[in-house]
Amino acid sequence: MGYQPGSSARKRPVFIANFRSSTRTLSGGDDLGINDADVYDLDARPEDGAPAAGKLRIVRNGLRYNFPPAGPVAEGGTSDGYCYRITFAAGKTEQTYALIVAYLTEQGYGNVPIPVDVTELKQFRLPPKMRHQLSLFGADGYVHNPVKILFPTPASRGALILELYDERAERHLLKFHRR
Repeated sequence: MGYQPGSSARKRPVFIANFRSSTRTLSGGDDLGINDADVYDLDARPEDGAPAAGKLRIVRNGLRYNFPPAGPVAEGGTSDGYCYRITFAAGKTEQTYALIVAYLTEQGYGNVPIPVDVTELKQFRLPPKMRHQLSLFGADGYVHNPVKILFPTPASRGALILELYDERAERHLLKFHRR
């Protein structure tokens, strides 16, 4: 196979990496628009010559690792410092649930077991005739520490409420289960 001279196949761009440590210096910038402030030396050592403690710093993003404090609205939801509550509504419950799954993964909750699809989520909904009586015993929706996916009351077309709880809070499990 390979390249055939005279063929009309599209050519892919080729990028050549230079792994030499003695690359040109970028003092004062160059024709590529790269300044000294844009270049980071991963093998940099402190001034005393000792090896740097941890060459790469891993930063965990998302609400799971940086839970918002009480008060202001954070990323479209509200937080009391322990429970972060946000409402998703995309017209259809299937679309709303897809948004919630993507949001959970983005915020660091990707390893928490949740229903596979909306059909399975609806099985966690309380029966309509007994919803008022059973609401004393639990939430109307799916609950798995530290995530709750709830159906709003009164029902709103395609809306779901997502509650995330701070796992590092004191007496977290008792608070999560309202004890």
